Amino acid sequence: MLKPLTSWFYHNILLPIKMTHWNDTIVAIATPRGIGAVAIIRISGKNALSIIDVLFHKKNLQSITNRQIAVGILTNVNKQPIDEVLLIICRAPKSYTGEDLVEIQCHGSRYIQETILQTIIQQGARIANPGEFTQRAFLNGKLDLIQAEAVADIIQAETAASHQAALQHLRGGFSKDIQLLREQLLKISSLMELELDFSEEDLEFADRQELYNIVHDLQTKTTALLASFKMGNAIKNGVRLAIIGPPNAGKSTLLNTLLNEDRAIVSPIPGTTRDTIEEVLNIQGVLFRLIDTAGMRETATDAIELLGIAKSKQIMHTADLIVFVYDTTHTTQQELILIEKSLNDKTYLLVGNKIDQLAQPIPPISKKNLFISAQKKHHIEELKQCIFETTVQKLPNTEDALVTNIRHFEALQKLSTSLNLVQQGLAQQQTTDLLTIDIKACLEYIGTIAGVITHDEQLSYIFSKFCIGK
Repeated sequence: MLKPLTSWFYHNILLPIKMTHWNDTIVAIATPRGIGAVAIIRISGKNALSIIDVLFHKKNLQSITNRQIAVGILTNVNKQPIDEVLLIICRAPKSYTGEDLVEIQCHGSRYIQETILQTIIQQGARIANPGEFTQRAFLNGKLDLIQAEAVADIIQAETAASHQAALQHLRGGFSKDIQLLREQLLKISSLMELELDFSEEDLEFADRQELYNIVHDLQTKTTALLASFKMGNAIKNGVRLAIIGPPNAGKSTLLNTLLNEDRAIVSPIPGTTRDTIEEVLNIQGVLFRLIDTAGMRETATDAIELLGIAKSKQIMHTADLIVFVYDTTHTTQQELILIEKSLNDKTYLLVGNKIDQLAQPIPPISKKNLFISAQKKHHIEELKQCIFETTVQKLPNTEDALVTNIRHFEALQKLSTSLNLVQQGLAQQQTTDLLTIDIKACLEYIGTIAGVITHDEQLSYIFSKFCIGK
């Protein structure tokens, strides 16, 4: 694991926080609640080993080597057996949290889980907060903040692509890029600070052209990271795809065909779909959140149908991709041109449906116009491919740095703005003290990404999104 935290920062900032707030022992069930074959209970903290030493009656804990599995009976405080368990001891600092950590694998009975949990609490441990094990790993320098957040992303990953992106972050790929940017900024900052120390001698330690080139290189890398967020966000959270079009164009039929199930009601009666229907489709490892909307027509008078149309228009503005479905047997080329003009500022695909009912195919009027038969499943795979290429383009390889976290994206945006100010200052030959202000701002923004600069409220928010037991 990477350890980008400086020794000074750890001993003077994080260590006092850890000693003040994290000097107790925590316990939590790490597996999902319910009945299963096996459940896992974790204990971490200064008293983890002494608590287990009282309850585990197979062998002396001192004889168990680090990460060795031991089998024995776990009892309550009255020496009454609770369950035969597997025990894994991880002594500090060679553990996930950096503290003494014990993992108990017991049978999955709810009674057994709760009895073990309450017994450990009686011995002085407390229930862990959400994400507290990973938060302790961060505070003990086992993970940086990017890697800590990646742990939650791995747990929540629903596709191969989102898992790959999260794993790349956990391995430190993104952290390396951020650390490199920070080291370059520190180089600039140190030279500037040196000039301020010798300001009376009017010495210049930093060549301004060299500084400009470094800042320009940093801005180029920052811009590339910002540009990756569109793909990273799609991989992590899925692509919002709105199926829009007039009544009876085959929108609900297309939804059912894409999902390969009868999810939406299909009827020849206009206005059958009154409300939105949302489902998830996996295309090449990326989740697409399909939204089937009410058909839009100007002649609608029914109050409920009008509400559905209003909601459809609202969804159009928030969707990452609009698939506009029209009936090829009734739509003219002039109408298609008007439709395209109305979608000009959006990412869209025009999909002509019901080609199985045509005597001859209509030639496409743009590269974004596809022809399908949702009912007969003609050209559905081609449509999926086009949907994928229009939104995702290509999946990153394991070495690509990909921004998937909105917190990182916002910090990089602020970094980019501050880098622009530094560039302008260098171009305008600003004094060293003015340039230093913007460079320090750059360092602060990039420091918040990896957790070199943190705030209690920020950490509480980040780790509160984790599950209990991780």
